[in-house]
Amino acid sequence: MKLKTIVLSSALALVAVSSANAVELSRKPFGAIASGEAVEAITLTNAKGVSATIITYGATLQSLIAPDRTGKKADIALGFADAATYEKNASYFGASVGRFANRIGKGRFSLDGKTYQLALNNNKVAALHGGVKGFDKVVWKVLNAKSGPTASVTFGYVSPDGEEGYPGTLTATATYALDEQNNLTITYGATTDKPTIVNMTNHALFNVAGEGVPEGAMGNVLTIPADGYTPVDNELIPTGAITPVAGTPFDFRKPTAVETRVRDARDPQIVVGRGYDHNYVLNGKAGGAPRLAARLADPKSGRVLEILSDQPGIQFYAGNFIDGTTIGKSGKIYRQGDGIALEPQHFPDAPNKPQFASVRLDPGQKYSNTMVFKLTVTK
Repeated sequence: MKLKTIVLSSALALVAVSSANAVELSRKPFGAIASGEAVEAITLTNAKGVSATIITYGATLQSLIAPDRTGKKADIALGFADAATYEKNASYFGASVGRFANRIGKGRFSLDGKTYQLALNNNKVAALHGGVKGFDKVVWKVLNAKSGPTASVTFGYVSPDGEEGYPGTLTATATYALDEQNNLTITYGATTDKPTIVNMTNHALFNVAGEGVPEGAMGNVLTIPADGYTPVDNELIPTGAITPVAGTPFDFRKPTAVETRVRDARDPQIVVGRGYDHNYVLNGKAGGAPRLAARLADPKSGRVLEILSDQPGIQFYAGNFIDGTTIGKSGKIYRQGDGIALEPQHFPDAPNKPQFASVRLDPGQKYSNTMVFKLTVTK
């Protein structure tokens, strides 16, 4: 199956819309990667001041602009200003990651009696986010783009059989849609021509106080409606257990500033992860309508980001490995704790943990992961 690119206009200019409540869509160049392949930026903007910019490199959320309680706008997503910088920085900021997001222990899994070995691109002990050249490091095609009451853009990428060691030709899509209720919905889909494993997600790092602010993101107040999480070993691979969050630094069932317990070394899991880098077992049924998976709030500005998901888990990563060597799009150095990732997905190392929900995809089936980033403000 080949993906077909739909060309909207030769000028790639602003798409004009007549309806007063329609979301606008614009397209412009975003530089090129080392191979010379051009990268494009697509921006969705509604009448309430919310806009999302997505680039074709990695089908990446490059920017998310949100007003505060006074109407002052800020970009709340970490990222870079051009394609070349994204290519040089293996940060995953805002990227669509796959085939398998998160970690697979020893980079190995078995399917129908055959063992597959993936690249050990995470400290030489695990496969991480799809491999050396995962979905985050390729230029996706624009399949469709439209304005209207809900503006959207759909990207496509065909991953050939054997790419990064994964079996089957995988035809993947990533759709970003913005409406006038300030909901940015991301939907990932995939089909395969032979049995494989799939676990795609978005790796945006947020700071609802504003990207690059001096105080960082650890003052963001987080809520995660999950009664349990999956503890990890020294290589950050889930042990297979599900541990109650009650009475631990992992309990975010009530709104809590991340900085409150992110350095609580009394819990060995905080020590292993250098903070938070753990999968939460979301309450409620997976596979149905997206339910609340996380809420991130900045009391000072009033900005609130709610994440709704139809997946069984969400990875909470507090930017522990951002080391101060990366300069972001606003010219600020990104340091440890400057961004928070909340990634709806299946559990890490699920192919090797039969007690976890299956990540297998067979021919004739359709993989789907829908997440909604809902922006509001508090008084």
